[in-house]
Amino acid sequence: MKIRHVMSSMIAVSLAVAMLGFNTAAADPEYRQVANGVVVYLGVLPAAMIQGRHEGDPEEVMHNGIPRGRHAFHVMAAVFDEGSGAQIKDARVEARVAAVGLAGVTRPLETMRIDDTVTYGNYFTLRGEGPYDIRITVARPGIDAPVSARFTYVHPPR
Repeated sequence: MKIRHVMSSMIAVSLAVAMLGFNTAAADPEYRQVANGVVVYLGVLPAAMIQGRHEGDPEEVMHNGIPRGRHAFHVMAAVFDEGSGAQIKDARVEARVAAVGLAGVTRPLETMRIDDTVTYGNYFTLRGEGPYDIRITVARPGIDAPVSARFTYVHPPR
């Protein structure tokens, strides 16, 4: 049981580190946007990468469970205050994911806490290579207007 928890934690920390800009996609400027003093990093991973890694753990039911199928993807965002560089851990975050030119689907991105790190995520269906229009909206307590960052996402070549 302890080994499963350690492995689960390692996977979760890896995802968080990826969201903080240490992987190719997040380090790429097109997956980092600044909007009204909020820095937003976008991450998109196939749900299959998470499948089977969290059996028996709370992560297994995160976002209503890990969907199956090759079109299921985990869309994540990490958000920071541009001025201080501090991670924003108390925001309400949502994503609208749409194939370019279509209406798309809007879902809340749920808080994912790993030690002292917070990212936000949920599952979406992405059929085809894209491009997809992904809009991340961040509402912060005490701030009147939410901010939005818009990304164009295309699946990387296999």
